[in-house]
Amino acid sequence: MLAKRIIPCLDIKDGQTVKGTNFVNLRQAGDPVELARAYSEQGADELTFLDITASHEGRKTFTELVKRIADNINIPFTVGGGINELADVDRLLHAGADKISINSSAIRRPELIEEIAKHFGSQVCVLAVDARQTETGWKCFLNGGRVETDKTLFDWTFEAQERGAGEILFTSMNHDGVKAGYANEALAELSVRLSIPIIASGGAGTMEHFRDTFIEGKADAALAASVFHFGEIRIPDLKSYLCAQGIPVRR
Repeated sequence: MLAKRIIPCLDIKDGQTVKGTNFVNLRQAGDPVELARAYSEQGADELTFLDITASHEGRKTFTELVKRIADNINIPFTVGGGINELADVDRLLHAGADKISINSSAIRRPELIEEIAKHFGSQVCVLAVDARQTETGWKCFLNGGRVETDKTLFDWTFEAQERGAGEILFTSMNHDGVKAGYANEALAELSVRLSIPIIASGGAGTMEHFRDTFIEGKADAALAASVFHFGEIRIPDLKSYLCAQGIPVRR
């Protein structure tokens, strides 16, 4: 079994790290450069940076901030927010990103996935999906969870895989910031339907939640924010716990 990855996430608004619950009620969580450096030193496997208002505000990701973070870490770095064309990808890769994450722009123009995969390789393209469980199933949302679309989680992620996405970052809006565990049933369904890696996001509150998403949800990686930002879980402690539970992690 491949080693499972632990990925802290920096949600960025106005150049600062923030964290909310169910995508609202945001609060400050610290300086992104300092947090990034700390996570790199603590043994995080990767780091994800999401400019959470770029698409909604119709602007580009903060390139200079991406560069400052990249200069302070030595782990793979994924950047998302306001990426609409190949020039945006090129700009962020040159700023130090290893992978880019697209969400709203891919829903609006799915061909962007193919373009990125063709020009830069599938390994560069992470499809982020913000989905909420509704009475009619899992629906995907645009603009940081503000706008419901007609796309469903399982159909959209399969289409993205076929178009060339290298990974899926699935955030359950129902679970986000609630700290009651990941959406493991949906994650397990994704793992059956897809052949590319799946990153679980939304719901981490305890070390057991990470264990459960790797075992029950069959996730390849687990992303979390507030439990790391506010010191509730330290990455070295989490990895020691997972290792004791028989889950392979990079030490």
